[in-house]
Parts: sequence; structure tokens; C-alpha cells
Amino acid sequence: MAQALDIGRWDLEYEFNNTAHRTDLNGLDRLVVRRGQTFTISLHLRSGSFQPGSSPFSIIVETGPCSTESTGTRAVFGLSSSVDETCWSASASCPDGRTVALSICSPPDAPIGRYSLDLDQGHRVSLGEFVLLFNPWCPRDEVYMDSEEKLREYVLSQDGIIYQGSYKYPVGTPWNFGQFEYGILDACLRILNENPKFLRNPEEDCSARRNPVYVTRVLSAMVNCNDDRGVLFGRWRDDYADGVNPMSWRGSVEILRNWDANACQPVRYGQCWVFAAVACSVSRALGIPCRVITNFMSAHDTNSNLVIERYVDENGHSTQGSKDMIWNYHCWVESWMTRPDLQPGYDGWQASDPTPQEKSEGVFCCGPVPLKAIKEGEITFKYDAPFVFAEVNADVHTYMKYRDGKVEKIIGSTQVGQNISTKSVGSDRREDITHLYKYPEGSSEERETFKRAEHKNKLLQQGPDTGLDIKIKPAGDMKKGCDFDVLAIVTNKTDASKMCRLMFFSRATSYNGILGNDCGYKDLLNLQVGPGEEKRVPLRLNYCKYGGNITEDNLIRVAALLKDYSNNDVILTVRTIVLENPDIKIKILGEPKENRKLAAEITLQNPLPDTLEGCCFCVEGPISRVERPSQKRWDPQWDLGRRLK
Repeated sequence: MAQALDIGRWDLEYEFNNTAHRTDLNGLDRLVVRRGQTFTISLHLRSGSFQPGSSPFSIIVETGPCSTESTGTRAVFGLSSSVDETCWSASASCPDGRTVALSICSPPDAPIGRYSLDLDQGHRVSLGEFVLLFNPWCPRDEVYMDSEEKLREYVLSQDGIIYQGSYKYPVGTPWNFGQFEYGILDACLRILNENPKFLRNPEEDCSARRNPVYVTRVLSAMVNCNDDRGVLFGRWRDDYADGVNPMSWRGSVEILRNWDANACQPVRYGQCWVFAAVACSVSRALGIPCRVITNFMSAHDTNSNLVIERYVDENGHSTQGSKDMIWNYHCWVESWMTRPDLQPGYDGWQASDPTPQEKSEGVFCCGPVPLKAIKEGEITFKYDAPFVFAEVNADVHTYMKYRDGKVEKIIGSTQVGQNISTKSVGSDRREDITHLYKYPEGSSEERETFKRAEHKNKLLQQGPDTGLDIKIKPAGDMKKGCDFDVLAIVTNKTDASKMCRLMFFSRATSYNGILGNDCGYKDLLNLQVGPGEEKRVPLRLNYCKYGGNITEDNLIRVAALLKDYSNNDVILTVRTIVLENPDIKIKILGEPKENRKLAAEITLQNPLPDTLEGCCFCVEGPISRVERPSQKRWDPQWDLGRRLK
């Protein structure tokens, strides 16, 4: 007659399992495993012995508050001769007769989350709990990525670079994603449980967590707080006294810890790169390969017509005429997964955007939508393909409003979707991924894409060539605190002399395209450009004029409006320039040694004619597994984030 095992104690083998599942950076004080991969626990017997086939028992795993076998949130299974990697299964061995090595495997499509683990042999014994994550190392998992180097970058790497600035001058900003820092995984799981879909129907929501498309869409909604108890409160104006200026964040750890520690009250404040970075941290923590991308000259199409309408007055200044905008840059995330819900061929990188801009299915979220669908103009694909398509590929129509009320289309040079950038795998270099989103500007493939997107041909809309060309180019370095020139280069490509009016002006701007005060202006009523001649007209930008107007984005929008008197054609060209901040130099004092305090000297030379007051340095970085505190609660002494006055 079969007898129940007399189990004295058990060991979930945290160190062995977490290391094998590449989750050891989460710590070794609990079991964190990846789906579709076997983990092993030890049952130590007080008396008797284990004989395969003669000691029947079953294993019960459950996740969520309303677990059922029909939804896949509960499983009951016995022992087999070997584990089956396609379903919940277990096998056992007992090499010494007194210690049972119990091998358990989850299916590669099991819902992720926190699980209880019980043993049932007539009476139920709770063995504890474990956390189950997506497994991009498992070929059967929908997030599988066949590159160890890319997995190190997009899942395991805790630091990265987010690009800001302008498409002519991308500026890399270091970011600490910190997905393995103490308490972050718990905060990420809490995000899922604060999701309104979970609160309405926890059984259905927990079951849907098997699907990375579903989880990614939930994160897109929950990283912002517009419809829920999400992580970040967005603000795009200089009024951050009751929170943190978005420019001050250098990592996701403090944000996620603050949200978790303060009863899910939104952390103030975020802007697009902060929303994207936090979404990337959470995705990587849950096991979804993820990266932050920056789209320069990013369109915000509010009326879904795939066209951005811009209006200027007779002096070339922007006027209100449309809610459409072009952001100097905009950040979102890409997540790697298959798309069995779509027709074949649309697996791989999927774009999703946690910055609250427009509602999708009644909620402020966006994506995931395959990059290939964007590139091919398949705007009927879910989710939110038309919006993302417009961000990178919308046409820009520029109109001049005259004093008498007449509106006339003029020739503009603005093109959206420039230098789409992300950090390279395994290095700090910038990778240009524009080709993943769109065909080369003006190519036949790009035009065909627009036809599929029911979009008109931009080349025809721009009208005939006027024979005049105008470009904007900096004359030299553009360092903050210095005076410098920006050139308007006017070229006459005709055989006749041209008499023109050139209005050359500049205004402070923020990264999302909101214009500020004037930084410099020049109006040449009679500019003569001879046949084939190129003329360079400088506009002097003095610190005394722009210094008090620019925002922390360090951006100045320079525009040149050229009117040809011979035919009244008007050409507008716009460029956003980035002012360079001084370098911060870090010098390590002494020899770095393990388990010893490290001293560093931080130096900044003030380039401004003004005194800097109330300044602080912010130093942030991940801590290694061996330095992780063993206590249950986070201790601030282990945080490398510092604000040094």
C-alpha cells in the first residue's frame, strides 16, 4: 500500500534555480523562474524512503485570487517519468533515498505572475510561492529571441542610453533601468494588479497574462496615470514645485519605489522619455525583451488624417490653426514578440507608447503594433497603427494666413520621422533604425506605402520647383553661454537674378514643439541673389537674449522665410538647434576594490557669465547581486542614487 511521504523540510533551491533561469540578479531570497524551463526543489524526508511509482502525490500551482483550471491559472498534476516542457509536469528522483529531487516545468504559455506551490498527498502542504516570468530563452515562448548578445542587452542590461536633442545633433542621456534592483520586481507585479482590467475581472486578467501582447498593452496604459492608479503623472510646463522636474530623473528605480511605497499615488512628473524608460524597466523585469527608441521630428496627428497642418502668418511666425504638432523628438518602446493574432510575417519588434497622447479603446495607451506594419502602411492592423504611422511618416502641409483672411499653401521643408535611434547592442553607440519604420524618403517604396495608407503623393503636393533653395546651418559650435551665428544659405538655381525678402528668426522651444520667446530676428527686405549664386546670411544669437528664454531642453527653433518677389512664391525652412552643456568630468580617486568604499571627484566648469546657485549632482547606478541587502525591506543605504549639493 502506498504511503505518504514523511517530509521534514523542503528547499526551493533559490540560488541554483535563479542562476539557471537567469533571475539571480533579482536576489537569492526567493524563487524566481521563467516559463517553459524546469526548476528543481528538494524534499528532505524525516523517515522512510521515496520509491518512484509507490509514493503518489500531486502538485498544485495557482496564480491570482480566482484561479481555475479552465483559465490556466490553476494546475494539478502528478509525477511522470520525465518532465514535459509543453505543459505543467513533474518528475522525481531520490539518489540517496532520503532527499527527493522534484523537477517541475511550466508550459511556455503559462500566465506570468506570483504562484503558490502546494503538495497534495491526501493532505495539502504549502511549499511556498514563486514568481513566473516570460522566458525569451525558450523557443516555445512568444517572446523568444535567438541571440544571446541581444538578450544580454534587451533583458539583462540594467543601464542604457536614451537619445534627446535634435535629429541633426542627437544627444545620448544615460539611464539606469534597474529592473533587478531590490523591490522593483514586486512593484512591477503590483502594476499588473492595479490594472483596471484586473480590478474588474481578476480571473480573466490573470489568465490573459500568458500573452505578451496583452501585458504590453496593460503596461502602456499603467505607466501613465490618466485612467488609473498608474505610475507617472505627466506635465509639460515649467511648474514642478510639488514634484520632480522630468529632466532630473536619471533612472527608473526611484520612480517605481516611490510609486510602490506611497500606495500607488502617481509620481510627479514624467515626460515621454521618462514614460518610455519606466515601461522598458518593467518589461525587462517581466522578461519581455525591450528597448527605448527616439523618433526625431515626431508627428502628433490629432485628427487621424495622416497629415500635419502647420500655419504661419505673413512674418513666418507660427499661428494657431490646427491641434496637430511636431515634437522635436518623442520616445516610446519596442517589445520583441510573435504576433499569432495577426497574419504571418509581423513578428519581431512591436512599438508601444506609454506617454498619454490619444485614447485607444477608451484608454490612454498605444500599441503594440508591428514595425513591419508601419513600414508597409498597413494601418488597419491593431493596435493603433494609424497613429504610429503618422508619427514617423505623416505629410506636413504648411499654410500662410494673410491679414485679409486668405489662406495659401506654401512650400515647406519639414519631414517627420528622422534618425529614429536606439542604443546599439553591446556598445554605447547610437543605432539608426529608421529603415525599420519607413522606406527612404521620396523613394518609390515610400510612395507605395502612402498609397496603401490611402495617403496622397507628397511630391505632387509640394508643387513645382521654384528654383530657389534655402537651408539653415550653424556657423560653428553652439555652446550654452556663448554667442554664436546661425546661417541661412540661399541658393539661386536659375539663370536669372532673384530679388527676395528673407525673414530669419529664432524662438526658444521645448522638445514637444511648444514655442517660447524670441531669441533673435532679422528681416532683409531686398535680398538679391544672382544666377547660380549662394548667399549666406548670419543671424547672431547672443546669450544675453536667449539665456533667459530657453528651457532645460536647450533647444532653439530657427526658421527662415524666403519670398520670391518675381512670382510671390514663399519657402519656409525650419531647424531646431541644440545648445551643448559643459562636460561633467568624473575622476576615480585611488584604486577600486571589491567591498571597499570608492571615492570619486566630480568636476564641472561653469561656462555662463552668471553664478549657478542651488545646484546638485545626481549619481545613480545599479548594485550587484552580492551587494544586495538581505532584509525584507529596502534600505536607503544600499541605493547608489545620490543628490550631492
